[in-house]
Amino acid sequence: MTDWKFMARQLAKNPLSLAGVIIIFIFVTVAILAPLIAPTPAGHINPYMIPRDGYWAEPESTNAEHIFGPPQGQYDIFYGVIWGTRSAFRVAFLVMAITLLIGIVLGSLAGYFGGLIDEVIMRITDIFLAFPALILAMALVAVLGPSLKSVMIALTAVWWPSYARLIRGDILQLREEDYVEAARGLGASSLRVIVRHVLPNSIYPMLIMASLDIGAVVLSAAALSFLGLGSPEGYADWGQMTEFARNWIIGPPGEAFKYWYAVFIPGLFILFFVLGWNLLGDAFRDIFDPRLARR
Repeated sequence: MTDWKFMARQLAKNPLSLAGVIIIFIFVTVAILAPLIAPTPAGHINPYMIPRDGYWAEPESTNAEHIFGPPQGQYDIFYGVIWGTRSAFRVAFLVMAITLLIGIVLGSLAGYFGGLIDEVIMRITDIFLAFPALILAMALVAVLGPSLKSVMIALTAVWWPSYARLIRGDILQLREEDYVEAARGLGASSLRVIVRHVLPNSIYPMLIMASLDIGAVVLSAAALSFLGLGSPEGYADWGQMTEFARNWIIGPPGEAFKYWYAVFIPGLFILFFVLGWNLLGDAFRDIFDPRLARR
């Protein structure tokens, strides 16, 4: 198993991997310190609901009170992007945790036992994979009703089939190894063989895939929120922040890009969050892939 010192050395050797770690560390710090960076106004019950100064449609310029300016609806962009960091982590980690759990359980059952169990699970997987991911997610959110919870359920339904197929393929190779046969010969139960001997040697590709997919999950959630299928209006969500600015991307006639910050700042948070996880995922791939680690 890869130890922490080896992981640290591999990360330090690659400047891009180190950049990914730094970017994610910054976002983690922002999420933890959100109540200090953007304090919730007095009397505000839900800290994730963005405070607003009015209801008129046109954004306003930046000022001392709103350093990133208010977009359409007069929501505070600064407050929204800071607390939106917590929303991004919550969506990403909950979706990936449930996805990994479903993928590991179903993929392990299909790969280890084979036969009818494998056939049933894989055909269900094929049905989910037959639909375009974003279209399927949109359909599920439309059925469940627009909300952040519906977005997480829909994204979990879209993501788990790939993980089930991946873990199944690895277990199909490992279940005939000598150490697995020896464990069976000693009377170990199927559950013990899977948990103690098979999964530890097949889990790393899933972890690499998960680290790369965290950014994609946030990007998909932002897309659904931009389309009006995500969190309720005024919720601290990067996708919804860009939706507030969609009518003002170009700007009013004769004042091109006057309100550029309304779409640029939330988009920048999404960009760097996804970039950080992509760089970190590449680093994990280099660490856990022995062929690359020897270079």
